[in-house]
Amino acid sequence: MLSPFAFSTATEILFGRGQADHAAGRVAALGKHVLLVHGRDPARSAWLADAMQAQGCVVTGFSVAREPDVALVQAGVDAARHAQVVIAIGGGAVIDAGKAIAALVPATRPMLDHLEVVGRGLPLDHPPLPFIAMPTTAGTGAEVTRNAVIGVPEHARKVSLRDPQMLPRLAIVDPALTDGCPRGVTLASGLDAITQVIEPFVCTRANPLTDALCRDAIPRGLAALTRLMQSEDPAARDDMAWVSLTGGLALANAGLGAVHGLAGPLGGMTGAAHGAICGALLPHVLLANRRAVQDAELAARLDQVGAWIGAAFGEPDADVERAAHLLAAWSADAGLPRLTAQGIDADAQKQAAKAAAASSSMKANPAVLDLAALRAIMRGAG
Repeated sequence: MLSPFAFSTATEILFGRGQADHAAGRVAALGKHVLLVHGRDPARSAWLADAMQAQGCVVTGFSVAREPDVALVQAGVDAARHAQVVIAIGGGAVIDAGKAIAALVPATRPMLDHLEVVGRGLPLDHPPLPFIAMPTTAGTGAEVTRNAVIGVPEHARKVSLRDPQMLPRLAIVDPALTDGCPRGVTLASGLDAITQVIEPFVCTRANPLTDALCRDAIPRGLAALTRLMQSEDPAARDDMAWVSLTGGLALANAGLGAVHGLAGPLGGMTGAAHGAICGALLPHVLLANRRAVQDAELAARLDQVGAWIGAAFGEPDADVERAAHLLAAWSADAGLPRLTAQGIDADAQKQAAKAAAASSSMKANPAVLDLAALRAIMRGAG
């Protein structure tokens, strides 16, 4: 018998090359006063601002040059006071910032009241502004999730602003926007995307719909990312955009695990890039989970993941231990830095283990990992 489950996502998803051409008209239909959230260089989104202005929109730009923290999000909220709609075009940090801004503009409570872990975690008291997400990297799947990750420097943590109402009104996933993405960003974001289809597949809250998505996406993502590390490949870009979207759909409806349980506090304490942390941790978490897992079905899922990884590197009969070695070695050869090279020292690792043990991501991990196991994972990745 199938266990009951729920599945929620963005109101509408447009996927495929050329879909970005529809963005301006869709924005104008929701409101004429627009906050355009973009990355460090506004010139990269000037085409979209021009297209919206041609539709009669008044466009205010807001730059997100780093992963969002409380101060940056508050500045965005202040910039959006007259906005009727928010659109974000960029990587996961830009989309999370836009999502948080859209959620908090109508809110009457202070931001901290709505933040998890360091705040009260209260639900939003008003619906967010309409929000449209357009990813330009293939990694986070933030275009279809109900949370935004926000740094809180005074607590040295990254925490979520989370509410079902934060699911975007529209997600426009046009793989052409990822063409030519720098190699290092492609690698780190791609490993994040792969992590986000592996962890929901092996977690304790997996369901038949997320399984159907992840079973296709895991081998597809591994194959596409290895091709992209060799040369630019539009078909591989398409596949990675799909895998990233799939990861967002899956994690929002099943859960994650120890990779993200550790990556959150590590990133908050050190400022290291989220995708690079996830990529470094993934092989070691897979191995630790396989050694500690007690449930036979979850063990079989971990073995299937090991076989998929092995097949991607020419060893389809690989067990999880061999697969973890293959993935770690390939990632290092492709240029992914180890944790210590990302500025994550032993003290940060010790603190992260304690923080991760209580994180929401750890609640769905397939095995119980104690502090010693979590620290061993980070030593292996460091």
